[in-house]
Amino acid sequence: MNPDSPDQVRTLVEVAEALAREAGALIRDGRRQLVTVAATKSSDQDVVTAMDLASESLLRSRLAELRPHDAILGEEEAFRPGTSGITWVVDPIDGTVNYLYGSSAYAVSVAAVIGPDPVAAPDPATWTALAGCVHAPEDGRTFTAGRGLGATLDGTALRVGPARPLIDSLVGTGFGYVASRRRVQGRIVAELLPQVRDIRRVGCASLDLCAIAAGTLDLYYERGLQPWDVAAGALVAQEAGALVTGLRGQAAQESMTVAGPPGRVEELRAFLEALDADSDG
Repeated sequence: MNPDSPDQVRTLVEVAEALAREAGALIRDGRRQLVTVAATKSSDQDVVTAMDLASESLLRSRLAELRPHDAILGEEEAFRPGTSGITWVVDPIDGTVNYLYGSSAYAVSVAAVIGPDPVAAPDPATWTALAGCVHAPEDGRTFTAGRGLGATLDGTALRVGPARPLIDSLVGTGFGYVASRRRVQGRIVAELLPQVRDIRRVGCASLDLCAIAAGTLDLYYERGLQPWDVAAGALVAQEAGALVTGLRGQAAQESMTVAGPPGRVEELRAFLEALDADSDG
C-alpha cells in the first residue's frame, strides 16, 4: 500500500493517537508518585526522569506489536531501523522539566514520517510527515493531523489564526539548557520584545506548535529543536494552514524553527536572520 495514501494516513493517525493516549495515561498516573531525575543530557539542568524512559519503552513495545516493520526514532533510545520506509518519531514526555515540577504543560508526541533513505534515521529538513498526535495528559487535549487530511483538536477542525502585524502578535519561544546558547537567546528576546505584543515561554515545543494551529499563539520560533520535538506538532500546524520554516531559505530544523500564518512568518524570519538567531556566537 502507498504509505501516503489517504487510507494509510488515516490508519497511521489512529495508531499515533492511540499510542499517545496510552503513554499519556502512564505518565499522568506516574506523577502521583514522587518524580525523580534519572539522568541528564546537554547540561545538569536538562533532565530525564524515570517516566521518560518508561513512556518510551511503552511506545516502542506497542509499535513493535502494531507496526513491526516500521522504524522508530525516539528521544531516549537509539534509532531502530525498519523495512517499511515509515519511521515513528516519538517524544515520550515533551516538557520534562514541567513534568518534574508539577506543571501541566507537558505532552506525548507521536508521528509517522517517511524520508529519502528508508533505512536511515530521518531528518526534519528532508522528511515528509504523514501522521501525528500531540496529547496533553493533564487536561486531555489531543491534537491530531494527517498529511492532506487537516488537523483537529479533540475532533474539531483547526485553522491557523489571521496574520496579525508583528506588534500585535503573541509570540512563543523556548530556550536551550547550555549557558552559552541561553546568553544568545536572551539577547534575541530582548531585541524582539519591544516589537511584539508579548512573549510566552511554555517549555513544550509540541504544544507551542499546536498553539499556532489553534490560534492561541500568533507566531513561534525556537533554536535547538530535535526531530522528536517537531515531528507531530509541525504537521498539526501545517495541516491547519501554518507555515513552518527555518532561516535563510532552509527548512525547519535544529538550527531554527519558525511557525505562524503565511504573510507574517516572513517578517519574523527576517528579523531573526538579521540578528543571527541561528548562531550561538
